[in-house]
Amino acid sequence: MGIISEIVWNVDPILFHIGNLEIRWYGFLLAIGFILAYLVLQKIATNENLSHEKIDRFALLTILWTIVGLRIGHCIFYDWEYFSHHLLEIFIPFTNTPAGWKFTGYAGLASHGGAIAIIGYVLYFSYKNKVNILWLLDRVAICVPIAAAFVRCGNLMNSEIIGTVTNVPWGFVFMQLEGTSECCEPRHPSQLYESLVYLTLFAYQMWYYFKHAKGHIPAGRSIGTALIVIFVARFLIEFIKADQVDFEANMTLNMGQWLSIPFVLAGIACLVYSIVKPYYAQPKYLINESKKDENKSTGNK
Repeated sequence: MGIISEIVWNVDPILFHIGNLEIRWYGFLLAIGFILAYLVLQKIATNENLSHEKIDRFALLTILWTIVGLRIGHCIFYDWEYFSHHLLEIFIPFTNTPAGWKFTGYAGLASHGGAIAIIGYVLYFSYKNKVNILWLLDRVAICVPIAAAFVRCGNLMNSEIIGTVTNVPWGFVFMQLEGTSECCEPRHPSQLYESLVYLTLFAYQMWYYFKHAKGHIPAGRSIGTALIVIFVARFLIEFIKADQVDFEANMTLNMGQWLSIPFVLAGIACLVYSIVKPYYAQPKYLINESKKDENKSTGNK
């Protein structure tokens, strides 16, 4: 028998109240993840002499589109049968009950939807401003894993996206699910597994960019690495996750696994491209022109 037989997890998903408003751990950790990703992007901007003003605008809109993608992804991929008849509830945090409208928050976000939204907005931004798409995706790929890690920690605090029943010594008993079929046997903390993968990936991406490549990444290298690691991990961990929705019960591969396959293939393509045809793009639109002019006037090179 191991030192730990099981971990009883009974954390209240509500962090605190402000009047009648609930501040939940999930929202708090999601915000922290976005802030940390933003700070990393700012560090990259400083390292490459990019305009912080333009990077700020890009980061803000990327975050907004990510949230929209997370929400729409869940509604379409996992609960379209309901939301196809309640389209308004996709965008407003209320549900219509016999007693009237009830505040629910945005209960349901899908990471695949967020990934699609990020890539979609980067494609639009790159096309509009004539920025190399792989250059920008590489920089975004350095930042995203830390936000993803905090999102999965938020899932843990919500006692959601739990794993299958297990006898491993670190199995979690999710007491917040008492009264449901998902309590009270030890289960894989699948949220933590994913979070640890993303944190490890983040540490590697930071080391590779700042220490090894010193900012000179072959186009496609970081985004290829991120897509492969994130979605291979997601594909494998799904085998020890409880079904998220009822229709997954009879599927050989569940929805999360099917959605992961295209991202893995795209990651392989980007990584191979970065090896076969390595080149280093420069984003002229994002360069800090005032700083460049200042260096010219003072004779700095």
